[in-house]
Amino acid sequence: MKALVTGGVRSGKSFHAESLVVAHEQVVYVAPGPPADPDDDPEWAERVVRHQDRRPSHWVTLETTDLVAAIEDGGAAGGDETAVLVDCLGTWLTAQLDELDAWDAIREDWEPVLMARVDAAASALARTPRTVVLVTNEVGMGVVPEHRSGRVFRDLLGVVNQRFAAECDQVLLVVAGRVLAL
Repeated sequence: MKALVTGGVRSGKSFHAESLVVAHEQVVYVAPGPPADPDDDPEWAERVVRHQDRRPSHWVTLETTDLVAAIEDGGAAGGDETAVLVDCLGTWLTAQLDELDAWDAIREDWEPVLMARVDAAASALARTPRTVVLVTNEVGMGVVPEHRSGRVFRDLLGVVNQRFAAECDQVLLVVAGRVLAL
């Protein structure tokens, strides 16, 4: 099974995604976001701790932005029976944009590299026989962001979500803790 779980902030999407893999004996939880540094960003660190605390202790956490490797080898945690949960594509995209120094750069200078990375990860998803659940944010349903960086992120996450959704068996929208299969 391959599933994309999307929704707004605090909609329950991560909790629902976790429920999709909880029955697996081996789960690799891929955290592609920034590291939790309580001195630098205490609110982010608190969020990370809350997520960690509710996960079963036998799940392996893999902090990486290399989605291809995480999807293909399950973080080297096991065979095809290892389920992979990526939480979330929005933080992965942010890390990619940071790495490419894309926030204020000319789009043509970095977009081909970014899209090659998106295609490589989506292709890895298409090829793998393992269960993969991806969490993402639905950010295109609100107002147009005031700043360029917000518009770049919103537009690109929409493209990223479409690319990964194309490789999934199911796409689930979570709103107020309720799940709607799309």
